[in-house]
Amino acid sequence: MTHFVASGALTCLAPEDISRRRLILVLGVMAIMPDLDVIGFWYGISYADSFGHRGFSHSILFALAMGITVPFVAFRNIRRFTQTWRLLAALVFLATISHGILDAFTNGGLGVGFLIPFDDTRYFAPWRPIAVSPLSVAAFFNGSGLHILVNEAFWVGLPVGAFVAASFFIRMWLRRRRSE
Repeated sequence: MTHFVASGALTCLAPEDISRRRLILVLGVMAIMPDLDVIGFWYGISYADSFGHRGFSHSILFALAMGITVPFVAFRNIRRFTQTWRLLAALVFLATISHGILDAFTNGGLGVGFLIPFDDTRYFAPWRPIAVSPLSVAAFFNGSGLHILVNEAFWVGLPVGAFVAASFFIRMWLRRRRSE
């Protein structure tokens, strides 16, 4: 949920003629897409494997591939490789990579494979204040869920809210300057 909400803040950077609903949905889906790697557990892929949890799907290369391909599908009405299309590609990249970045700030797991497939090293941020969420929905609702939501609201929600508010006021100020 937090990944979806955090990526929605990126819509503040999009051109005003882009559908906000579509953009929020696309960026939100791309922000949670990396966690589809948990399906690998069902197929015997270990957590520490390159294709395990927080592996390739959390990498810079994966985010770059999504940034390049998703605008072709989700924004077919935008002329390819125009300034608007490139900005949308950058926003999709940022939404996708934001997942791994936020995960690197969590206090659990094995780290994030940002450089997979070139390097299998897993990385954490030097400061890890975000409480890690359990991998199962049942575990989330059987105890630590409220603590995790409060923790994420503080460490992710407040900065995202500040970013959105600052973006809003900057856009208002720029509009006012243009109209003068």
